[in-house]
Amino acid sequence: MTDDTAARLAALIRTIPDFPKPGIQFRDITTLLLDPDGLRLAVETMAAKIAGPIDLVAGIEARGFVFAPALALRLGAGVLLIRKDGKLPGATIAEDYALEYGTDRIAMHADACAPGARVLLVDDLIATGGTARAAVRLIRKAGAVVSEAAFVIDLPDLGGAAALAGDGIAVHALVAFEGH
Repeated sequence: MTDDTAARLAALIRTIPDFPKPGIQFRDITTLLLDPDGLRLAVETMAAKIAGPIDLVAGIEARGFVFAPALALRLGAGVLLIRKDGKLPGATIAEDYALEYGTDRIAMHADACAPGARVLLVDDLIATGGTARAAVRLIRKAGAVVSEAAFVIDLPDLGGAAALAGDGIAVHALVAFEGH
């Protein structure tokens, strides 16, 4: 990816100060999604970064669901949904993860991926990495292999991409924003 591509994508991402609380600079991808050329550029650039081969693209609820199907089509893969616990019918497996104040839980269908399946993890943003790392643990619990993750935005100061890399995941991000 060129610096020009990153700059074009960054220009399409709106920053909303003090949301959801004071001091947070919220990086809003809805403005990128409204731009068909920007959305196409984001998906094509993400797909080009993936070493593969990939059997499944796992999208994390909710904005990961936007990118997972588009990437799956380009990579010749299926889509695996990682949801908040209690949202999927049928038998599920789940994983807890820490939040700033408390814990949360994500889940996937117990039969969603076969042991040995090669899975790409996708979301719109990597910050602290709590949800992404929980998703990796969940997918690995099912016996699948996660070796790559793709994000539109990385907030490197929060350390999530580095934590995923420490877990043996190659992390691909299109744009990095300093600060919170």
